[in-house]
Amino acid sequence: MKMALFYRSTATSAFFCLLVGLTHADPVTLLFAGDLMLADGPGQTIAQGGDPLAPLAAILKEADYRIGNLEVPIATGGQPHASKIVSFRADPRVVTVLQGRFDAVSLANNHSGDYGHEAFIETMQHLDHAGIAHFGGGPNLAAAHRPLWIERNGLKIAVLGYNEFKPRAFQAGPNWPGIAWSEDDLVIADIRAAKAAGADLVIPFMHWGWEKETQPSERQKVFARKMIDEGAALVVGSHPHVTQGAEIYKGKPIVYSLGNLVFDGFDYPEAERGWLLRLTLDKSGVLSWETLAAQIDDSGTPWPVAGAFTPCGRAGDTTPAECSNP
Repeated sequence: MKMALFYRSTATSAFFCLLVGLTHADPVTLLFAGDLMLADGPGQTIAQGGDPLAPLAAILKEADYRIGNLEVPIATGGQPHASKIVSFRADPRVVTVLQGRFDAVSLANNHSGDYGHEAFIETMQHLDHAGIAHFGGGPNLAAAHRPLWIERNGLKIAVLGYNEFKPRAFQAGPNWPGIAWSEDDLVIADIRAAKAAGADLVIPFMHWGWEKETQPSERQKVFARKMIDEGAALVVGSHPHVTQGAEIYKGKPIVYSLGNLVFDGFDYPEAERGWLLRLTLDKSGVLSWETLAAQIDDSGTPWPVAGAFTPCGRAGDTTPAECSNP
């Protein structure tokens, strides 16, 4: 907590100091990561005793709270989806790599259901056992739309997760498990509900856009601005396997795609460079934000890129700046 100013020792001044201490909490540092795919190359690294997140461990440790997009079911059961060309499934041992690195993961993506309901439920069980929160998916529709609540330093943050890339068959229903699908009206209703429930800040984490496209689509731009108009403090995205730039709308940042973080198997260089998004927040909103570049090697392991220039900004900015990575 920030120290209050000292006044003469009276009951009134003591109350004033207490009030200052309660209303002026230290900022919270929140970190978002893009796609975490822990099968294939990264899964082999883990099976051999390696750790694909080790090069970023120091960066991850610095944040108060860390969130990633879990782009793979973690399970031994289930069957691959019949209509998908590529289906992923990671061995449960990969959870040990996430522990201590990520506090929560979004399940709202187009690979969470790759091995069906059985594997999806098992994934949530493994995460629960490891103490890793999850959102954007659940045992039913209501749970899938429930926010991730983060409470730190007197700040109450609601993070919402949605997918809008096929197959829609992975969508949760009233009585069956799955992910939160990005229906505009439902997303707006969820933002309003989170504000009504006491959220100081609401952050939608979207799985959207077209693969390989390094610029956001018109749909992404229009809906990101609509979410901010409806009360979102910022908007973050993933899915295209490439970064998609950033903008500031009404003083609030939009980072359209963070790209990949742990992923292998791509044959174009843009998919091998992802971003971490680091935010400093208080009740007024985003105080500062920066993206940190990660270069992904052939095994799917990301490495920090010192000196890379990536988007960043501060409260009051009208356009993003470019900051050199430490």
